[in-house]
Amino acid sequence: MREIGMYIHIPFCKQKCLYCDFVSFSNKESKQDSYINCLIKELEYKVSSDYLINTIYIGGGTPSYLEQGSISKILLAIRNNYKIKEDVEITIEINPGTVDTKKLEEYKEAGINRVSIGLQETDNNLLKEIGRIHTYEEFLDTYKLIEKIGFTNKNIDFMIGLPNQTINNIKESLEKVINLNPEHISMYSLILEEGTPIYNKVKKGELELPNEEEERMEYWYLKNKLELAGYKHYEISNFSKQGKESKHNTNCWNQNEYLGFGVAAHSYIDGIRYSNIDSLEKYIENIEKNNIEQNKLIQEEQNEEDKEKEFMLLGLRKIDGVSIQDFKAKYGKNPICVFKESLQKLVEEGLLEVDLDKIKLTNKGLDLANLVWEEFV
Repeated sequence: MREIGMYIHIPFCKQKCLYCDFVSFSNKESKQDSYINCLIKELEYKVSSDYLINTIYIGGGTPSYLEQGSISKILLAIRNNYKIKEDVEITIEINPGTVDTKKLEEYKEAGINRVSIGLQETDNNLLKEIGRIHTYEEFLDTYKLIEKIGFTNKNIDFMIGLPNQTINNIKESLEKVINLNPEHISMYSLILEEGTPIYNKVKKGELELPNEEEERMEYWYLKNKLELAGYKHYEISNFSKQGKESKHNTNCWNQNEYLGFGVAAHSYIDGIRYSNIDSLEKYIENIEKNNIEQNKLIQEEQNEEDKEKEFMLLGLRKIDGVSIQDFKAKYGKNPICVFKESLQKLVEEGLLEVDLDKIKLTNKGLDLANLVWEEFV
C-alpha cells in the first residue's frame, strides 16, 4: 500500500489580498454548494485501494470562509472513500475573522489536528496596505479562540519584504508572535507576481519595497531570533518546535506522492505531475456533466533524469539538505557522481557544502538559493 498525501483546494475568499496570485475568488459565494458537491464527486472518482492517506491539507483561498458544516462534509467523504493512516496530519488554513466557536469545534470533531493561521504582520497599517481583511487585534481573538478549543499544533504565517515594512516592524511583530508560543512559524518573502494589484502599485511607484540588502537583513534577524527562541529552522521558510514540522510539506520536499482535489489543485503520481483546470465554472460544469477527466491537465511526465534533478532541487530547500543515502536508496546512484560538475561549481562558489552523507546550503547559499536551484531545473 502506498502512503500518499492529499491536498484539497478551497478557492473562495471574502476578499483577495493585493499580493495574491493563487487561484482564488471573491464574490462567488453562490457557487460554494455546487463546488463542494463537485469536489466530493471528484474524491469518489479517484478512489484507489492502493492508497494510504498520511496527510490531508485543506488550503486556499480561505477554507475557513466556507459555511459551517462544509469542511466536515468534505472530510467525511474522504474517510468514506479512502484508507486513512491512524496518525494522519490534517491541516486547515484559517484567516482571522472567518471562524467562530462552532466552526472550530466542527473542525476538531472532524479530525483536524493542525491549524495554519494567516497573520503576515502585526502592524495594522501594513496589513491594510497589502489588502488583508483583518487587524492584529482580530488575529489575536482568533488565535485565542483556537487555543481555547484545544488545537495544540498551530502555525502562524508571517511575511517580510512588504512595502514600507522596516526592520523595526519586523522586530516588534516577531516579539509578539514568539510570545504567543505557536508550534510552527512560516516566514515568506513577498514575491511580486505580475498582474496582482500590489505589482501594479510598485511598478507605478505608488509603493516602495525594501531593497535586497534590507530584506536579507530581515531574514537573518528572523532566523537568529527564532532559533534563540527554540524553533528549529528545518526548511528555508519554515521553523518549528521539536516534532512539529509540517508533515504535508515535508513529504513534498522529500518528493513523495500526493493527490490534489478541486479547481487548480496539483497532483504527483508515478512521475507525472498534473493539475485541474483553473476555471471555477468549467471545473463545476465538467463534473456535473460527468466529464471529470476534462478537468485534468498534464504538466510534466518525468524521466529518470528529471526525477533525480527534482529530488536535489526539493531536497536543497531543507536546511539539513539532501541525504546521499536516501538518493542512493531511491535511484541506485551516488548524487555526487551524477551531479559532479554542478556540485563542484556550487561548492567552489561557497553556496553548498558536502560531507559524508549530506549536500546542503551554506549560509551564503541560503541567501542565493535560487542560483543553487537553477542548477537542477
